[in-house]
Amino acid sequence: MTQFFQQLINGLSIGSVYALMAVGYSLVYSIMNFSNFAHGGVIMFGAYFGYFFLKLLKFPFPLAFITSAVCTAILALIIERAAYKPLRERKAPFLYFIISAMGTSIFLENLIIAIPAIGPTFRTYPEVFSKHPFKIGELAIGRLDIMMFIVSAICLVLLIYIIDYTKIGKAIQATSYNIKASALMGVNTDFIIVAIFLMGGFLAGIAGVLFGMKYTVYPQIGGITIKSFIAAVFGGLGSLPGAVVGSILLGIIETFTSGYISSQYRDLIAFVLLIAVLVFRPMGLMGKVTEDKA
Repeated sequence: MTQFFQQLINGLSIGSVYALMAVGYSLVYSIMNFSNFAHGGVIMFGAYFGYFFLKLLKFPFPLAFITSAVCTAILALIIERAAYKPLRERKAPFLYFIISAMGTSIFLENLIIAIPAIGPTFRTYPEVFSKHPFKIGELAIGRLDIMMFIVSAICLVLLIYIIDYTKIGKAIQATSYNIKASALMGVNTDFIIVAIFLMGGFLAGIAGVLFGMKYTVYPQIGGITIKSFIAAVFGGLGSLPGAVVGSILLGIIETFTSGYISSQYRDLIAFVLLIAVLVFRPMGLMGKVTEDKA
């Protein structure tokens, strides 16, 4: 029973960070109708920003944490203006957006590798939290795991509040339902697109720092976002609650697979889950049936 609860806690902490990544996918998908694969590059930059702010500039952790998220929000906006806006203005097919997103992701990864001061070297965050876990009987709960869950939960609650109870949130909901009709009703859809990229980039920066602290920082760390993409598809692309639920479930499934079967099957189970969802319920757990999505 102790192992069960230990794996459950680990799954919740990992799944909550997956959720930060997955909602970034879902926000963009709900408005622009394509999967933003450049999101992984933004998360990777978030991990590097946090590392260099802490290690080189000696920022206090809260300042480094927030500054990293702000920097990735700006980076996400730059990507949208440079890689996606010209395609939107030309009314390009959705396939072009995916190609542009994949190219941007490869560019960001190789940019980090090509910078002499950074390169492909693995880097480890300085110790911010004590490695001694909290003990509840035989149950050990890592301080970083607790922080990951709490920070992710706060960010997700704030995001849901913004979407459900603010004016810009209502505009995002309207635009996700029908972008053309929203524009005709006076919604500034270009501003809404800017807003969702800023939100997604901010959350990506937080996720990048958390993952960098949990593991190590390297140029391919953005590849972890394939898990958040799986979680977003599992929960239902375009659905924020679905992205959160799918992420938590994926995190729990992965940790239970590692704990009770083998860590070698962790990724295998994730991709089998993706294939199963696409075959038997393409709209995901909480998604809607849509057309012309990419």
